[in-house]
Amino acid sequence: MSDEQPAITLYRLQACPYCERVVRTLDDQGLAYQSRFVEPMHSDRNVVKRVSGKRSVPAIVDDNTGVTMSESANIVEYLENTYGEGA
Repeated sequence: MSDEQPAITLYRLQACPYCERVVRTLDDQGLAYQSRFVEPMHSDRNVVKRVSGKRSVPAIVDDNTGVTMSESANIVEYLENTYGEGA
């Protein structure tokens, strides 16, 4: 077992349907990722703001491609185009 962190980091909230949609896509693609659960209060999500420029979740950082993005629909499309059958 390697100590290497997965290349993809997902910033998410507990019980967030948009976040779960991204999780499902990551799982369907068999992609390793690291979950970072963020503060429920929108104004407290400084860690997400630092990485993505926005406080909204879900947000991903993909170190494989250098891509950082938010909005679940965009993330799902990106993952499918980059790693899925659309790749």
